[in-house]
Amino acid sequence: MPSPHTFIVQPSLPEKLKPLLELAYNLYWPRYLETAALFRDLDPGEWERTDHNPVLLLMSLPAARLQEVAGDPGYIARLERVWQQHQTAIAPPVNWSRRHGPDGDPVIAYFSAEFGLSEALPIYAGGLGFLAGDHLKSASDLGLPMVGVGLLYRQGYFHQRLDRQGHQQEIYPYNDFYQLPLVAERQPGGKPLTVRVTFPDPDRQVEARVWRARVGRLNLYLLDTDCPGNLKEDRMITDRLYGGDLEKRIQQEIILGIGGVRALQALGIDASIYHLNEGHSAFLVLERMRQLQEQYGLDPGTARELAASSNIFTTHTPVAAGIDIFPPYLMDKYFTDYYQALGLSRQEFLALGRQDPNNQQEPFNMAVLALRLSARANGVSQLHGQTARRMWQSVWPGLPVEAVPIGAITNGVHTTSWVGPQMAALYDCYLGTAWRDDPASPGAWDGVEGIPARELWQAHEEQRRELQAFARRRLARQLQGWGAGPREIAALEEFFDPGALTIGFARRFAAYKRPALLLSDAERLARILGDRQRPVQIIYAGKAHPRDEEGKQLIQQITALTATEAFRGRLVFLEDYDLEVARYLVQGVDVWLGNPRRPLEASSTSGMKAVVNGALQASTLDGWWAEAWTPATGWAIGSGEVYADAGYQDALEGEALYNLLEKEIIPLFYERDGSNLPVAWVDMMKRSIKAYAPAFNTQRMVSEYSRQFYVPVAGLYRRLQAGNLERARKLAAWRSRVRGAWPALKIEEITDDREGDVVAGDSLKVQARIYLGSLQPEEVAVELYYGPVGPGGEITAGERMELADYQDRGGGRYLYSGTIPCRQGGRQGYNLLVLPRHEDQAYPYQSGLILWG
Repeated sequence: MPSPHTFIVQPSLPEKLKPLLELAYNLYWPRYLETAALFRDLDPGEWERTDHNPVLLLMSLPAARLQEVAGDPGYIARLERVWQQHQTAIAPPVNWSRRHGPDGDPVIAYFSAEFGLSEALPIYAGGLGFLAGDHLKSASDLGLPMVGVGLLYRQGYFHQRLDRQGHQQEIYPYNDFYQLPLVAERQPGGKPLTVRVTFPDPDRQVEARVWRARVGRLNLYLLDTDCPGNLKEDRMITDRLYGGDLEKRIQQEIILGIGGVRALQALGIDASIYHLNEGHSAFLVLERMRQLQEQYGLDPGTARELAASSNIFTTHTPVAAGIDIFPPYLMDKYFTDYYQALGLSRQEFLALGRQDPNNQQEPFNMAVLALRLSARANGVSQLHGQTARRMWQSVWPGLPVEAVPIGAITNGVHTTSWVGPQMAALYDCYLGTAWRDDPASPGAWDGVEGIPARELWQAHEEQRRELQAFARRRLARQLQGWGAGPREIAALEEFFDPGALTIGFARRFAAYKRPALLLSDAERLARILGDRQRPVQIIYAGKAHPRDEEGKQLIQQITALTATEAFRGRLVFLEDYDLEVARYLVQGVDVWLGNPRRPLEASSTSGMKAVVNGALQASTLDGWWAEAWTPATGWAIGSGEVYADAGYQDALEGEALYNLLEKEIIPLFYERDGSNLPVAWVDMMKRSIKAYAPAFNTQRMVSEYSRQFYVPVAGLYRRLQAGNLERARKLAAWRSRVRGAWPALKIEEITDDREGDVVAGDSLKVQARIYLGSLQPEEVAVELYYGPVGPGGEITAGERMELADYQDRGGGRYLYSGTIPCRQGGRQGYNLLVLPRHEDQAYPYQSGLILWG
């Protein structure tokens, strides 16, 4: 039978319910709780069956039910109120450029392999997707001219099913895009809008359809290769998030990076700033070079300068093993024609993705490509910034680690998307709208001190009870999947003590996150959980990557304990961790547990979501907690030490965790006044909320990206475009000339005025005679790098000072001088370094040239 002629039937809503349709097709509801309640109340059972998909819900409801609801004055009043709030929230913002400086509104294109926005759009795996979704929501709140770009996965990420032994099975759903909150972009004649990317086989054009999702004020564009004209294997490129082998991975990343840029071009969107959320989309920097060459007739060097000037790279990975790398043969297969079109040799092209450009065996690294061709780069916490600088120091050989041009902007969470209903009502009552409108302002949270302790505790306890009820429903579903009988399912009603200290642990199951650290002494843990006077219960959730056998074994280890008599009903594992599970957990636990092995957690945001709901965090000093923790607001597991022996570190920190529970956390929780109120615990809750809510949210985070990255990068890009790209051409010519002249540079002599030891408080005058050859003094920066000398003879905690004074000694030689302040005693040292200098460089080390003496 031939393929049918298809068409779309939209639900027919009574006039009074028409706003529901627009709400359904927007993935960001500023009043999430109230909006979700409107859809749930149409049909609670269907709302659950559709996995909270409002579009599918509206398609499923009979006309009689819609007419009935349209006649309910109470429902219509609620809808009108939510609709008015929604329209206000997504109204056209104040012009971004007027607030931040650049002329015109430069469009920011935010690329990510996953976006966690709603259970209704399952194109996320975990933390990276949640962060990307929250980034878009806050960009909408702040009125940034941003668009998102990603992939639309036919099967998304897997649903997790566990058997009784805890073996993880991956179940991949089939997503009907026409039943999701998506709209297919179309050409003027009505045909689907598609872009094409050439793959290796002759005349093999892979087509990707462009879909649009609405996120508040913003659009998110998603590419899907499941198009009728594609080969069968090409239709499957975007079938699964993080699925398939290495070749599938490079195909997905070509579609995301190269196809994503072409999609924006086809949509008529001229983005000036490209933000790469991880390295998956790094091929976009090559496509931008190609398009600029084609559009303006540029040489490769000028196209590279202009393209790199407006790229921003955020790395989330603290270990090299987490970076996508591709062997040279695979790069040859997919990019030979491409790099030839760019005017690059094979060696020049592959060098863009190699830490050592001259190593012919080194694979092509997506993070290195992004670092080399971006104007700004950052880690996602202060500690991760330090880790990233050490990881990628070799990209800038000879540069001190603290000078490596990778900054840090700590992650945050979109506050209103994660706060539970009872806590939200409490905040509305005592904080007004400030916590919603300006969550990054410390003043918005000052009123937390004035919330009556009893009311705060009651709101938190109610959210804990809702978590427990949800957990029982999920566990019942798990038991039903195992074929359990009514008696076993009914026994779940005995699970959980409504007033017991409840600990939550939910994240991707990987060895470095150490989910089983708390289980290292099962007998001791059983005593803690089984204490009738001070009971404790623990809820776990999380998925292991399908190829991570060690992560799967950790799930089995925990699941095995849950079935034993000592732990039954006190230790549980909820399968299929997703947005809904995450929301209930962060809203309902008393303590959020995080115990990654430092420094392997880049940031983590789950604890941020928990503390704004009144939970207290206990974690190793890694990720965001390393910069956030104070003894007054939570607990640190260990003191931030890093040991060469991972087993020894685990043993020490496991013992520290048990001690914290037994001597600090549990006693504080059960320390009650005469009315059974844990006064000291609630005081700590208040201090935690007040300290962390304004600091660790995405409004603060996106504002920092705007100030530190988006505004200056837009300005640089605008400068290089000026005068028919004259400045970009001059910058490329200058860089080429400097590279040619650099080998001739020499630091011929360095002297100082020491006549013995220097006394603290004095200064040391340093002079250096430098041969610059054909370069002029204004084309270089001559700096002193000085500071204490460590045991290995290296300068530690070094400072840099430019030697601005020089004398022309003729023949291309110059005498530079400067003075080092000697502020403290001990062994001190200095070095001299020379760097290329140009006012249009994105940062001083962009050329990768440095001369030491």
